[in-house]
Amino acid sequence: MELYFVRHGKTEWNLEGKYQGSHGDSPLLPESIHDISLLAKRLKNVPIQHAYTSPILRAKKTAEILIKDLGKSIPLTVVDGLMEFDLGTMEGQKFVDLEKKIPDVIHAFRYAPAEYDAKKIQGESFESVIKRSNDAINEIVAQTDSDATILFVSHGAALVAMIQALLGTKIADLRKNGGLSNTSLTHIKYDNGHYELVKWNETKYLNKKLESTDTI
Repeated sequence: MELYFVRHGKTEWNLEGKYQGSHGDSPLLPESIHDISLLAKRLKNVPIQHAYTSPILRAKKTAEILIKDLGKSIPLTVVDGLMEFDLGTMEGQKFVDLEKKIPDVIHAFRYAPAEYDAKKIQGESFESVIKRSNDAINEIVAQTDSDATILFVSHGAALVAMIQALLGTKIADLRKNGGLSNTSLTHIKYDNGHYELVKWNETKYLNKKLESTDTI
């Protein structure tokens, strides 16, 4: 089974360097619509049978635009388990401001997940995100034909946690491959209970130099 994971297109808050979790949202940038069309060209020969998306609008819109651009009749199902982290009091605040106010929390969230204490920001832990997302994915995989190809559209931090956990990575090492960029593609294979990484954070098809605000 082939599994493709897409991070949503870049949004206004992404551009402004603001934290955007499960309770925060902002519109996709006009350039993101173009980026999604480039992703569709990358996926045009991939036989996707079903797509699943986070219910949060930035991800759902990305999924809807992508399917439209693919020009195929691909069913889309909303899955709550694919939502972004609940970032509590960090929602809508700028990276640079929080790096000054709560440097230990920000450092842990972005670079040292095993040290992250979600209670400090009244948010959601890595363990919680991994459980809900992996439960959802494993359930979908169990109900899908073994030779199928499926697509998931979700969010940067949640995708890093869920994919690495599927691959068997410990929480302390979730960041070992780096983050994921807006409108990026990550590909893993599933066979007989085992997930294997094929490609992490593919972005070459976007034909542009990535900025610091593109990746988390």
